[in-house]
Amino acid sequence: MPSPRIHINDKRLVHFMTITVIEWIDIFTSDKYFKVLSNSLNYCVKNKGLIVYAFVFMTNHTHLIVAAQDDLTVSIRDFKHYTTTEVKKLLKLDNRHYILRLLEHSYSRKKGSEFQIWQRENYPETITTDKFLVEKVDYLHNNPVVKGYVLKPEWWHYSSAGFYVGQRACPVNLTYVFD
Repeated sequence: MPSPRIHINDKRLVHFMTITVIEWIDIFTSDKYFKVLSNSLNYCVKNKGLIVYAFVFMTNHTHLIVAAQDDLTVSIRDFKHYTTTEVKKLLKLDNRHYILRLLEHSYSRKKGSEFQIWQRENYPETITTDKFLVEKVDYLHNNPVVKGYVLKPEWWHYSSAGFYVGQRACPVNLTYVFD
C-alpha cells in the first residue's frame, strides 16, 4: 500500500521540512552537487516566491525552514524537479553508475517514474511558536555536528548557520533573516 501523501495545510505559513533522497543514498558528496541545490533554491527565491529562513544540505537530505508568497508546494516541486535533472547529469558525468543504478531500480521510486532522486514525502511541520522555530533552527544547524562532519554548526558551508553568526556569506539567498 502506498504511503499517504502529507500536504501542507496553509501554503503561505512557515514550515520546517525535510527533503530526503530515496533510500537515504549519499549523493551530495562534493561542492558541485551542493551547488545544484543552492542554485535551485536561489532560483525558487527569485522566480517562484519561495522564502527561505534557514537551511542545511546534508549528503542525503536537506532541512529547510521556508514559506512562499503563493504556493509552497509548487516551489518545492520545482526545486525537486530541477535538482533531479541536474544531479542526474552530474552523476553521469562523474561515472557514478552504481548510484544511478540504485536510483533507477529503487523500490521507493514512484510508479511510472523513469528516474527519481527525492522521496515524495517532505513531512512539513507548520511553525506555530517562537519556541518551535528556535528548536527547528537549532536542530537543522546542528545536523552536521551530530553527523560528525564539523565541530561547530557555522563551520558547515552548506547551511545558513555561518551566515547567522556573521562568519560568512550564505550560498542561498535568505529572504528573511531572524533578529
